Amino acid sequence: MSHPMRRQDRQISSEEARELFAGGEYLFMATVGQDGRPYGVPLSYVVMSNAVYFHCATGGRKLDNLAGCPWVCLNVVGPTQPVYDGGFSTYYESALIEGRARLVTDEGEKNSALLALAQKYLPEHMDNKAEKDIARSWQRTLVYAVAIECISGKAKRSKAAINNR
Repeated sequence: MSHPMRRQDRQISSEEARELFAGGEYLFMATVGQDGRPYGVPLSYVVMSNAVYFHCATGGRKLDNLAGCPWVCLNVVGPTQPVYDGGFSTYYESALIEGRARLVTDEGEKNSALLALAQKYLPEHMDNKAEKDIARSWQRTLVYAVAIECISGKAKRSKAAINNR
């Protein structure tokens, strides 16, 4: 269960937070190891239905952490702009998702996620290349899905940005 947001005046709707995740370039995922040590890593990702999907290799600290504790925290930050508005500040928007990561074992779901990732990051290379590359790296690529159990976001926007929404 998430804590209440301290700066509720900057809270954005869950719909805006979902839009920010859907349009974000990369996210940052935080996990915790069995020794209690935190670990964070940037990831490419795609949002499909009510889950966030990412791909990875078949081993490493991230996977060790997920095996011990599937709970993760995902963060994405939109465009930022440092400003002086009577004090040093930054216009920003950010969103956070909490959920449990699960290894995708269904081949159709895995393939759909990998194709969606290819479409998001390299849409100009979808003409046969994505399917061939996915097939070539199938055995050494894992896909995880993080169910969106809690989503929130906040923003500090310029007056012009607020008026354009």
